[in-house]
Amino acid sequence: MSVHRPGRPRTTRPATARRLSPRSRLTAAGILLSILSLLFTMPATAQGAETADGPARGEAHMGVGVVAHDGQGGLPRETRAAQTEGVDVSSHQGNVNWSGLWSSGVKWAYVKATEGTYYKNPYFAQQYNGSYNVGMIRGSYHFATPDTTTGAAQADYFVNNGGGWSRDGKTLPGALDIEWNPYGAACYGKSQSAMVTWIRDFLNRYKARTGRDAVIYTATSWWTQCTGNYSGFGATNPLWIARYNTTPGTLPAGWGYYTMWQYTSSGPIVGDHNKFNGALDRVVALANG
Repeated sequence: MSVHRPGRPRTTRPATARRLSPRSRLTAAGILLSILSLLFTMPATAQGAETADGPARGEAHMGVGVVAHDGQGGLPRETRAAQTEGVDVSSHQGNVNWSGLWSSGVKWAYVKATEGTYYKNPYFAQQYNGSYNVGMIRGSYHFATPDTTTGAAQADYFVNNGGGWSRDGKTLPGALDIEWNPYGAACYGKSQSAMVTWIRDFLNRYKARTGRDAVIYTATSWWTQCTGNYSGFGATNPLWIARYNTTPGTLPAGWGYYTMWQYTSSGPIVGDHNKFNGALDRVVALANG
């Protein structure tokens, strides 16, 4: 409180000249320090943290960019060729109702095991073992991030964390999910030739570790853009094509037919549904190598 002395004019200190009390200064300093601490300790796109333009790091899955880049149309047209229904799952599906899928006619499944060299699917055991326990033929897949580590390093990480293979008649060869980058540039900052080299390194290491040629999951538009429509893997690696439409469309160079086709991300029970290009005995043949 100010005191006015008689005979002297009252003066008012401008607001800009007023001084903060010691307690106010301490409070303001504490707030400023808290803000600075948050700014300097906040992680950038850490595993499990949502990004502004896509999924959290580690939460990518098969077909993450299909609709955005290729759109979607109707369901597959009826065909006389025998096909076998399958699904693919990741942590997005959590604990999967495998008995319900089996009863609906699904006979094979792929489960996401790893991404890069930094992520393992926390639901892998329930999904991988659960599909096997109801009678499905199942395999695992790796979501590639060619901008983080080498192809060989990611193949090792995959094999060491669920991507192996055994000749039990129920285990499909591992699949390399190579598609649009959900965290940045579509081709992961690589030239077409560098991308082909990265993929080759992954495939070579996977075969050296397991004795099997890995399946390649991709979309024709991405493959054309990011590998220059390279044709060199068609003779050895089964193709799993992604296209949400009535037909699989034009295939990438080097493949005369697809082995699997992911045709929708909005199927029953589990969204991602697939057609195996053959009857169930052909699925068993792929498992047996």
